[in-house]
Amino acid sequence: MEQYIEKDGKRLRLGYTTGSCAAAAAKAAAWMLLTGKPKEKISIQTPKGIPLILEVKEISIEGSRVSCAIEKDSGDDPDVTKGMLIFASVSYVEKLGISIDGGQGIGRVTKPGLDQPVGAAAINSVPRRMIRENVEEVCRLADYSGGISVVISAPGGEEIAQKTFNPRLGIVGGISILGTTGIVEPMSDKALVDTIRAELNQRKALGAEYVLLTPGNYGYDFIRDSLHIDPEKAVMTSNFIGDALDICKGLGFKGVLLVGHIGKLVKLAGGMFNTHSQYGDCRMEILTAQAALCGIHAKRAAEIMNAAVCDDALRVLSGENILKEIMERLAQRIGYYLRIRAGSDMETGTAFFSKVYGLLGKTENTDDLIDKIRKG
Repeated sequence: MEQYIEKDGKRLRLGYTTGSCAAAAAKAAAWMLLTGKPKEKISIQTPKGIPLILEVKEISIEGSRVSCAIEKDSGDDPDVTKGMLIFASVSYVEKLGISIDGGQGIGRVTKPGLDQPVGAAAINSVPRRMIRENVEEVCRLADYSGGISVVISAPGGEEIAQKTFNPRLGIVGGISILGTTGIVEPMSDKALVDTIRAELNQRKALGAEYVLLTPGNYGYDFIRDSLHIDPEKAVMTSNFIGDALDICKGLGFKGVLLVGHIGKLVKLAGGMFNTHSQYGDCRMEILTAQAALCGIHAKRAAEIMNAAVCDDALRVLSGENILKEIMERLAQRIGYYLRIRAGSDMETGTAFFSKVYGLLGKTENTDDLIDKIRKG
């Protein structure tokens, strides 16, 4: 792939996700199965709108089954799956429609709360849709309306997965097939922080005295749908919450409200201001410790510690009738660390939520900060 972006003064090459690889391999294999014609290159349209033309490798044709692979290329982004071959095996089946499953080197979900249900192959929703749509396109072109089976595999995936968070999340036996845009954009920490600084500088220049921060798109949706604030008022911090607070303090804002998903903000209750997983993952440890302070039974505490995602831990807390108390404790701890980082000259507050449970907790001054941000 020869497309580039400029970040941190560097020209960085884009790549494509394992989801794009799986979709392209499935499309190529389906084409060769349904038409009987070879396919050395295959084109797909990514959700980001960038088209890809990819080389088809390792073609195997055995009667009513065709298998082929696409090599993963993450561009200039460091990625443990770079160079892996992502295979798709496509065959005829009696059941109508397109079935999608994982084979060798693709993980299986063993804990609830992830993108796919327990027992399913770790092929996330967007890649599944990409696979389905591309195979359906071939079926229409070939005038085929019968059943198709697609099995995605990644030889060596089980070993590669040990270098990821999959074991921690309860995904066993291999890698996940991921990607929401189909494209990998190389990340530069300094460039991202500079972007945050530029946006906060702009808000200050326009006269804002109070600012709304959120780590990502989940926060944007919650701000719009639950707080009824224009999400364009929010500045996205990604994982750089501490850096964003430092910039706000340096610019002289009077106050900051941080709104985000509990999966990010619970880490702040442990004083962790860069929430990227490469720096640590204290979510379940914090929730388990808070539950222990409330006297939860050891067996239930173990369920929280072993939960794959926060919503699953919240389910346990809700069942023990201590969810509200623990969320109040978390709000206090997050508020404490925000004050420590921001200092006494800038008011800080927080609100955090879950997509399943809604608003979970907030500091006492949150509503007042919301009013000030709305007026600003």
